[in-house]
This record gives sequence, structure tokens and C-alpha cells, in this order.
Amino acid sequence: MAFKDLPLDARPREKLIARGPSALADAELLALLLRTGVAGKNVLQLAQQLLERFGGLAGLLHTGADDLKTVKGMGGTAKRSELMAVLELARRAMGQTLKERAVFDSPDAVKQYLQLHIGARPYEVFAVVFVDVRHRLIALEEMFRGTLSQTSVYPREVVTRAIHHQAAAVVLSHNHPSGDLAPSRADELLTQTLRAALALVDVRVLDHVIVGPGKSFSMAEGGLL
Repeated sequence: MAFKDLPLDARPREKLIARGPSALADAELLALLLRTGVAGKNVLQLAQQLLERFGGLAGLLHTGADDLKTVKGMGGTAKRSELMAVLELARRAMGQTLKERAVFDSPDAVKQYLQLHIGARPYEVFAVVFVDVRHRLIALEEMFRGTLSQTSVYPREVVTRAIHHQAAAVVLSHNHPSGDLAPSRADELLTQTLRAALALVDVRVLDHVIVGPGKSFSMAEGGLL
């Protein structure tokens, strides 16, 4: 059925006004953002295609602009920039929440925050979340890129940044572009090295979170910390 042939109460905009945003499916909410479809595909079909292609709404939020460009109808800048803007708003909203309350009051929020920042990167990124004595977010810094090892991540630089932020604790994180979140032996050794280095300046390592698009693994929850 063509979009124009849908009953008024089945169209996303009218449905939202009449019943509220919670009444809309993910594809309908996304269709409101996209506004228009492409030749041979209405906006609801385009929205559904994006969700299926990238693994649902969570996967889409972790998708980069270059990946979106590969979908017919997303080659222009307008739709892609709007989706990227939504992603950035989500990052900022989550960051604001973590600055206002202890990060481990909501461990899932920390994981989602890290997924949004580094989960979709095509290369490995090592990041550190610095938190204060009440475990509220001070800053997130991407510190190193490339294959991680004890030689490519420098403990002295992590310690220096922790002192700079006057952090009481940190959450270490890196991504696995392959999507396999199982920690390697190198990941475990690196965690132990950084934990020992930070302990010298009385900074605790709360966790080391490995992330991928739409998923994460906590070394603390896995008994590896």
C-alpha cells in the first residue's frame, strides 16, 4: 500500500498526535525523522529497511555516516546529517545524566554511553571514563587508537590524565570492531597493568568495558577484574 493510501490514523504523525509517541513502532518513529522515502519505497519501508540492515534501533544509533551512505536513499547529506544529529543528542543526554548521578547507579547507562561513543568505530579505540569521588562522570577521553597491547597503551599517559581530572576512579573501555566481545589475554594483561599504575596515585579501576555495535561486555561483571 502506498503511504498516501494509509488511513489517517495509521500515519505516524497523526498517530503520534492522537496517541502519543509510545504508541508508535520503531519504524514509525524513524519515518517521522526521515520524512520522505525514495523511488519505489515509501518512508515507512525505508525506515524498516534501515532497522533491518543495521540490527534495529540500537544498531542504527551506532552506525556511522559512511555505512548509512550505502543504503539507497541515504546518499544525500540531509537524512544522514539528521540521523547523526539524533545520535549526538543521545550522547549528550546520556553524558548529562552520568554527570548528575553516580555512574554505577545505572551500569547499563555507562555501557550504552560507551557504545554510542566508540562501539561503531571500524578501528580499535581505547577510551577512559574519569569519575569523581561520588562516581559521577567528569570526562570521557579517547586516548589511543589501533591494536591494543601493553606497549600501545601507555599507563603513564592514563595516570597523567587521571591526575589532571582529579579523578577518584576510572572505567576503562575499548571496542572490538569484529563484534566478538570476548576479552583476549592481552586485554586482561593491559587491565592489570593499568590497575597497578593507577593504584600508585590512589585511583581505582571500576571496570573495563569492551563494546561493539549494540552490545558490551563488562570485565567486572565477568569476574575478570
